[in-house]
Amino acid sequence: MTVLTGAGLSTDSGIPDYRGPDSPPSNPMTIKQFTSDPLYRQRYWARNHVGWRHMHATLPNAGHRALAHLERAGVVLGVVTQNVDLLHTKAGSRTVVDLHGTYARVVCLACGYTLSRDLLAEQLEALNPGFADRAEKVGGIAVAPDADAMIEETASFRFVDCPRCGGMLKPDIVYFGESVPKHVVERAYSLVDDADALLVAGSSLTVFSGLRFVRHAAAQGKPVAIINRGRTRGDDLATVKVDGGCSELLALLADELDAART
Repeated sequence: MTVLTGAGLSTDSGIPDYRGPDSPPSNPMTIKQFTSDPLYRQRYWARNHVGWRHMHATLPNAGHRALAHLERAGVVLGVVTQNVDLLHTKAGSRTVVDLHGTYARVVCLACGYTLSRDLLAEQLEALNPGFADRAEKVGGIAVAPDADAMIEETASFRFVDCPRCGGMLKPDIVYFGESVPKHVVERAYSLVDDADALLVAGSSLTVFSGLRFVRHAAAQGKPVAIINRGRTRGDDLATVKVDGGCSELLALLADELDAART
């Protein structure tokens, strides 16, 4: 099977999702806001300067580890993830399509120049010494699934432009209102085409970027199983729907496989 994962899979790693029953209020920045107003970019980079460190330090949970185990066992063909947290890769999954990009890379919108988030962090820290430490001393930091930390004081933050052409730098993440690159979508469709079934784990399928793969599998007559807390837009297409937490159920699935093989 191919597995489509969403933010609900990473909640047990300490990253809140956008739409789960216990999710905090969230208002993700759109691509139009980011590109049209330097004040929005200033706010984003200030919050991301704090938030990306938390995401970078986050560890995979039992659900991520179970999917990596199922891939090694030949049950999972690959993972298509809507998450940008790289937890599947950290857990050892080898075939991963990062549908919405990752937090760990930055790209120039003008010339395509890329650099690592680590390198950009060094530059931002030099321009804003002690900013992250001061923000964290104010209180606990909540970090959204796009590595956006919930802090309010951002007016003094200084950010940088592309060192090559002076263009606008942006995290290599698909923002709300932005399209997933065509070659990434095609690779994800290929994984669905090559699988016997599709498993959805931790996605409400609210946005089309994930729902289209459920519709694609169902149109091919392939079974679709969904594990998620609460309803999803794909429930009517599901062969099996389990309302529950991803990490414990995926770990149980991996344990059952091991038991059956012994």
